[in-house]
Amino acid sequence: MNLRGNWNYPTAVRFGAGRILELADAVRKAGLSRPLLVTDPVLAKMPMVAAAKAQLDAAGLPCAIFSDVKPNPVAANVEAGIAVLRAGQHDGVVAFGGGSALDAGKVIAFMAGQTRPMWDFEDVGDWWTRADPAGIFPIVAVPTTAGTGSEVGRAGVITDEFTHTKKVIFHPLMMPKITICDPELTIGMPRLITVGTGMDAFAHCLEAYCGPFYHPLADGIALEGMRLVKEYLPRAAKDGADLEARAHMMSAAAMGATAFQKALGAIHALSHPVGSLYNTHHGMTNAVFMPYVLEFNRRVIDEKLTRVAAYLGLQPSYSAFLDFVMKLRAELGVPHTLKELGVQSPDVALMATMSPNDPTAGGNPVPLTEEACADLFRRAIEGRV
Repeated sequence: MNLRGNWNYPTAVRFGAGRILELADAVRKAGLSRPLLVTDPVLAKMPMVAAAKAQLDAAGLPCAIFSDVKPNPVAANVEAGIAVLRAGQHDGVVAFGGGSALDAGKVIAFMAGQTRPMWDFEDVGDWWTRADPAGIFPIVAVPTTAGTGSEVGRAGVITDEFTHTKKVIFHPLMMPKITICDPELTIGMPRLITVGTGMDAFAHCLEAYCGPFYHPLADGIALEGMRLVKEYLPRAAKDGADLEARAHMMSAAAMGATAFQKALGAIHALSHPVGSLYNTHHGMTNAVFMPYVLEFNRRVIDEKLTRVAAYLGLQPSYSAFLDFVMKLRAELGVPHTLKELGVQSPDVALMATMSPNDPTAGGNPVPLTEEACADLFRRAIEGRV
């Protein structure tokens, strides 16, 4: 094993119920005086966004709201946000919402002072060095779901509408200066979104732990993240007002995104084309693919998942871990097939060409080929684990 790695860990996080009341202080400490609050159309109509804006306005931090963000944000959303930011002479972004709003807000702040096209900064090689650091505006992040962990990440996932591919825009300075994780903001989140985002957090931890690279710090965080999901996602799904469960799930989401700087893999490489082509929920799509990918990777990850099973209080074996995943999916109402997810006639050939080129594919412990991806898609269509 190559015992080398480049390790980075997240930003300052203010975690706890009620800490949204510190938003104005966080914005000021991050160096913003005229923030643009980026959110999604649904949240924009909710009291929590109005309260956040009122808090900022009252603190002498005049705030405008931009909410033209799709559930899978596209380049046009980013471009529209940049136009609003520049027209209003805003000096930074408050990214407020689920993964879509957080990703869009971060990329808007990143692109605010750049002169090159956005796709020039895709997470390929050292393309991030093309950016002008002085043109990256500061970000304060406020997650309202518990899944993507984008609030502690250095990248944003944006869909190219013309190629229908999800692309990762990356730069170290996209890391939010301050993140406010207030689990009270997730109270009342619908069960479907609770499950989808929670399984996204689990997928992040699982794929990070199974990744082939050397990062024992990430491995430890991923293990505990999986335990938190096992213990608290069923509770959060059953009772949306269970604040303890909501808090632990918010922690698990941040832990997943912290851990997956080590690796993601085939779960994400398969779900990204499905999401970009058929507009499915990202986390729920990950949950659908999870057991099929576990079986595909079994010969390489058997020993690792035996350790995970032991840590989770299961019989220490790969089979026990797979059984747990299957039972968790069933308990939470996760679809078992793509058809049950709502994808009726997926283009297997097209998706199989897209998946191996996804930026997450290289982190899979077993090399992903077009043939392997086609077989995995067919299994997920037919329900053959």
